[in-house]
Formats: sequence, C-alpha cells, structure tokens
Amino acid sequence: MTPANKDYPISWQELHRDARVLAWRLLGSMGDKKFTGVIAITRGGLVPAAIVARELEIRVIDTVCIASYDHKNLGEPEILKAVNKDVIGDGENYLIVDDLVDTGGTAKLVRRMLPKAHFATIYAKPAGKPEVDTYVTEVSQDTWILFPW
Repeated sequence: MTPANKDYPISWQELHRDARVLAWRLLGSMGDKKFTGVIAITRGGLVPAAIVARELEIRVIDTVCIASYDHKNLGEPEILKAVNKDVIGDGENYLIVDDLVDTGGTAKLVRRMLPKAHFATIYAKPAGKPEVDTYVTEVSQDTWILFPW
C-alpha cells in the first residue's frame, strides 16, 4: 500500500519566519564572508530571496527563471531566463535562494550554471537535499507544500 500524499500548508507568517531562520543560519555559517549578491530562482524563490537579502543586508538581487511545475505535475526544468554570466561569472560569492528543493532537477541545472555559488532553500525533500548547501526544514518526498501564493 502506497502512503497517501500529504499536503502541508504554509502561511505567509510561517514563510516569513522560516526565511528569516534561513538568513540567520547563513549568517551563523558565513564567518567574515559576505555575499556579493542573491540570485532568486523564480518564481518560488522570489519572496524568500527578498527576505534573506534584507536580513543579510544584500542589495544586489538577480533572478534565474526556470519552469518545472504545472500545479502538482513535475516536468523537466526549462531555463526561461539565465543570469548575466559577464557580471556573475561562475557564482563565486553569490547566494542562490529557492523556496524548496524537491527532486533536485532545478538545483542541478542552476548548479551547472553557477557551480561556485552557495545554494540555500527553506524546505528540502530527501531526493533534492544533496543539491543544496543550506536549508531549514526537511519534509518527506511525498509531501506537497502549499505555499501562500
């Protein structure tokens, strides 16, 4: 018998709190290092990236736009907009932020573009967890997180 999928609703307040926890976790592990900028993976990473950037006092924010979800259907990640490699290079001293790492497909794609960036998410599922450097909460692979947006 296969366990039923689990929905996990997240409120705006919970998301804000968890994004701040992510920022604090990053601060605690950075030492004297400072990130040059934040790269949000759209669309889910936009709100967490804004919160993390504010907490870390980072004003340079860019996006990498990738489509992989259609409601509850997961597809192959497709790059809609890449970062400006002339400015960002290989990602060294940059922080990539997303809301969730699921299977790791999007994370692998972004890591190939920016191999030296630090990758952080709020939520991580077991299949994608090895692709991120920092996360706040692990959820089971069969959990569907219902974000407030």
